[in-house]
Amino acid sequence: MREAVVAAGRAAEAASGGLAATSAGAVREALIGIAANLRARSDAILAANRTDVAAAEGQLPDATLDRLRMGPERLEEIAREIATLAGAEDAEAVVGERVLADGTRVQERRRPVGVIGANYEARPNVTVDIASQLIKSRNAGVLRTGSAALGSSAALVDLAIAPALGAAGLDRGAVQLLRTPDHAAAHELVSHPSLIPLVILRGSGETTAQLSARAAAHGVRTLAHAEGGGVLYVDDAADAGEALAMIEASLDRLGVCNRLNLLLISRRRYDELLPAVEELLGRMGIEASLPPHQHPRGHEWALDAGNEAHVTVDAADDPVDAAMIANRDTSGLAAGIVTHDRDAAEEFLAAYAGTGAFWNATTRLLDGFKLIAAPETGINVDHVPGPRGPVTYRDLALRQYVVTGPSTG
Repeated sequence: MREAVVAAGRAAEAASGGLAATSAGAVREALIGIAANLRARSDAILAANRTDVAAAEGQLPDATLDRLRMGPERLEEIAREIATLAGAEDAEAVVGERVLADGTRVQERRRPVGVIGANYEARPNVTVDIASQLIKSRNAGVLRTGSAALGSSAALVDLAIAPALGAAGLDRGAVQLLRTPDHAAAHELVSHPSLIPLVILRGSGETTAQLSARAAAHGVRTLAHAEGGGVLYVDDAADAGEALAMIEASLDRLGVCNRLNLLLISRRRYDELLPAVEELLGRMGIEASLPPHQHPRGHEWALDAGNEAHVTVDAADDPVDAAMIANRDTSGLAAGIVTHDRDAAEEFLAAYAGTGAFWNATTRLLDGFKLIAAPETGINVDHVPGPRGPVTYRDLALRQYVVTGPSTG
């Protein structure tokens, strides 16, 4: 397994220098080419996906199969997103500049990382999302997906991504896919700092924690996108119909990280609203987990295979109490408040420390493309400086200071 990862890393490294110097026009051409190839080769790509889904049926829960499955509509959506990304402005190469008293010029620049690895769940769309972000940021990459999506991901790389890179005059090997279901490949991916200094980690919290620990031991930096789960607080001043509509809109898909996971209802309205909430969830085939809970309050149902169709329901004293519950008991991905009281909303937004805070809007909007018109590599919930929230091509760069002495002219 080590040999396969090293070989992929070296191929990506060989492509990284040329990619770093690539013009905006060539990058745009490559991304437009990916979108075009997704459409032109859709029959073959979808056939590979159907094979993956058929092999996984009966082995994986429905929510996981939903993430794995790509129909014509979902493939077209991916193509539209990549075409939109192609037209997005590049991140500025020069961030800022100042001149010191003696005439020395200090310029802050952004430069590509070089080679970035990615280990992610069995979601074929993520293969395109991450590959497109790498290309847009002028980074090469080594990708590893969950085994259930390996056939789909291979088809996406071979039929859409690599040909588009070649047609744009770029190295077809800039995006490498590890074509093995062996979990040992993930451990190797985070073990080679000289080849792959940064690895994006997505998936379950336990797996990501293990890989993060191994990466740290080997000197590899990581961007971890693991825990999720949206929180919604229904305030005293919420319209009941609006709150129920928000709950329903937040549960259109159960296997995604930004879905409604924890529903908090004002203690003063809890008994009034709970029957309508249970009736709505029941119609949607979702079970309300009510107090006293037999699990941690922030338990993420999207990652609980076979039990995704649950929402934890609890009471909160007021907006600040709801925000503190979200801060303390959940991942810090996203939380929202439903209310027509501006003061209550401002209290909630000021108290919540997570990556996305919402007022009368669903946490399902915490998504790179929906918020900032760029596919994401994942959503980072770290409580330290660095890229936080949806991570896009703008975040996949290193800071460099270029200093020019006063005598240079």
